[in-house]
Amino acid sequence: MTHPIRQLSGGLILALTATTALAADAYPAKPLRIIVNSAPGALLDATTRAVAQKMAEDLGQPVVVENLAGAAGMLGIRYVKGQKPDGYTILATANTLALGQATRQEPGYDLTRDFTGIGMMNRAPLLLVGFPAQPDKTLPQLLAHAKSTPVTMTYASAGVGTSTHMAAALMVHQAGIKMLHVPYKGNAGALPDVLGGRVNMIFDGANSSGPFVQEGKLRAFGVSSPRRLAAFPEIPTLAEQGLPNYSFFVYMGLVAPAGTPKPVIARLAQALKAAQASDAVRERFRKDSAEAGTMSADEFTEFLRQDLQRNLKVVADLGIPKE
Repeated sequence: MTHPIRQLSGGLILALTATTALAADAYPAKPLRIIVNSAPGALLDATTRAVAQKMAEDLGQPVVVENLAGAAGMLGIRYVKGQKPDGYTILATANTLALGQATRQEPGYDLTRDFTGIGMMNRAPLLLVGFPAQPDKTLPQLLAHAKSTPVTMTYASAGVGTSTHMAAALMVHQAGIKMLHVPYKGNAGALPDVLGGRVNMIFDGANSSGPFVQEGKLRAFGVSSPRRLAAFPEIPTLAEQGLPNYSFFVYMGLVAPAGTPKPVIARLAQALKAAQASDAVRERFRKDSAEAGTMSADEFTEFLRQDLQRNLKVVADLGIPKE
């Protein structure tokens, strides 16, 4: 004889499974929002808008991009953390997600607990550039100078805990040197002082500093990726100039609040892949010397966790004070 409670339990499980499948099939049933934790017009904003437009075509629903900058990107991150995990409000962010937690006493979120990855939109290396008239003409010369005269050489960044700060901190860490960090409110504010020779160097995007290199107004000491850039094949990598383990990319990706159903994450990841394959988005990436991300949602989630651990180690090893 079949027990009535077992019959009820089996029926309930079937009903719940059917309801979940139906909900997944119906997603998305309304417009989506992508919160960008940077100002309008910034590279993350421009990249996200290009991707969102093509994602909307694949999803069959509008994808609205909203900027929520402030608190060095923390405001947008905290906002999305608190949203319902249903796939209708997600976050577009860069390295900031891991860096914020590694460099702040109270970031207001826990990457591993509060978010799950959807996928990496793209990644791009940085150029290490400096004033062309300074005595050091190559990266080995520059590093040797910094080693012989500790804390006299300077590097600029977009601010404490930013991608350009951590790219330089990683170089300093691997080279075993000491340099003076000069933080600014954004790389745009720092570049005039690098161009004027008041700061020795800065890590900057190829899309912004590349034209200055071509005009001879900046000297490129190296590229942060393990391979040379196709757009600047004459610029050697840091890895081939004495720092064999050096690799740093600015990456941009999409994440959702933890607890978002896996079928919803899979559907968003599918739409991201479709966007990356479009001619318009591929051309956008090419202009930024960026390459499309290829990770699955699970792989991107694990990548974010590993990036957090790497940043925590650099911050601890260099004694970078947390804000």
